[in-house]
Amino acid sequence: MSTFGDLDNSQFEEFAKHVNTQISGGQLKNEVKNSVKNVGETYKRNAEANTPIKTGDLRRSWELKGPFFSGTDISVELRNSKNYASFVENGYRQTPGRYVPAIGKKLKASWVPGQHFLQKATKQTSNQIPQLITPVMDDILRRL
Repeated sequence: MSTFGDLDNSQFEEFAKHVNTQISGGQLKNEVKNSVKNVGETYKRNAEANTPIKTGDLRRSWELKGPFFSGTDISVELRNSKNYASFVENGYRQTPGRYVPAIGKKLKASWVPGQHFLQKATKQTSNQIPQLITPVMDDILRRL
């Protein structure tokens, strides 16, 4: 016996057993997985909406993969398969005075600024995450 008295931890053990049962069943993991996938799909929609359209190829080339589990991390991967996407996003250098037959003109500027469509989509999605994740997490915690 301790000098402070006896400790009855039966309720805690019962709670721990209940949490273990919920987690080992896989249902919670699937709910979290679906929630993260929903965030990824929202991110993809935002990226598509912000992507500039010239021919539409860049906008149609967004791909979402995942979610992936790595230890305690859950992630999704959003990528664009067009090799020029990063140049449209971040900008690029060009040689002024060079004639470009496709546009029928000589280049004037040495730098073409990026359009930052992915940065805009990231900011929009970050603002939407609480509305997407919080209800699911509240439901999971309520059941635990």
